[in-house]
Amino acid sequence: MRTSLYRCLAAGLALAPSFAVAADTDVRVRDELVHLTQALMDAIPAGKADVWQRTLADDALVIDEFGRRQDKKAIVDSIHPFPRGMSGSIEIREPTLRLHGDTAVLGGQMYEREDVFGQALVVRYIFSNTFVRRDGAWKLLAAIDVTLPTAPPALAVEGLVPSDYVGRYGYGPGRAYEVALDGGRLYFTTRAGGTRTPLDAIAKDVFMDGGDERNLLVFRRDAAGAVNELIERRKFNDLRMKREPAPTP
Repeated sequence: MRTSLYRCLAAGLALAPSFAVAADTDVRVRDELVHLTQALMDAIPAGKADVWQRTLADDALVIDEFGRRQDKKAIVDSIHPFPRGMSGSIEIREPTLRLHGDTAVLGGQMYEREDVFGQALVVRYIFSNTFVRRDGAWKLLAAIDVTLPTAPPALAVEGLVPSDYVGRYGYGPGRAYEVALDGGRLYFTTRAGGTRTPLDAIAKDVFMDGGDERNLLVFRRDAAGAVNELIERRKFNDLRMKREPAPTP
């Protein structure tokens, strides 16, 4: 038993240097690719298209947060200095690396600050950049980013009557959104005892939900002005729900 233990310890010690080398390599490559990605982001407001020209692979494909697919020429041609009155910066945060030989995938968050004629905006993205090593240099082959939904600023809406919206809105057998009030705050659940999703008013009859997707909820009224329908606008589609009659006491 002691001999087996010594053999395991010896094997572990023999492998330890290789693990250390691999870890050092990953950190070095990660830092290099973070530097390259940050340089690309810094080049956008300054209009430095040459940075993108030399960093992008010739066969690169970039998919932006709007789903637009662009090749290298389209990307390079789109880089121009920001107009007067507008500025911004993007910071790479929480980088991670997956290294496979001459291919590396850098992921993380992009934290964007914008200034639009004195108005401060903040946007966060999740990104994934795939780099390939060609002729000894890392080139960006593919990139994709997705906007992270975040809580919008609260808006004061005049004339809002929260009780107008309380009710059950069905969209299928046994399926419904139950809108309720608690302490003057509107929320909905999708099943009895389910998670409460708050509703934030944007305008009269228009709300944004406080869930992960930040969908719009639009309440519709009949000719008499009573709320009779709920539309959840999600991913550019409308899920329509009819208000169900209140249960008889």
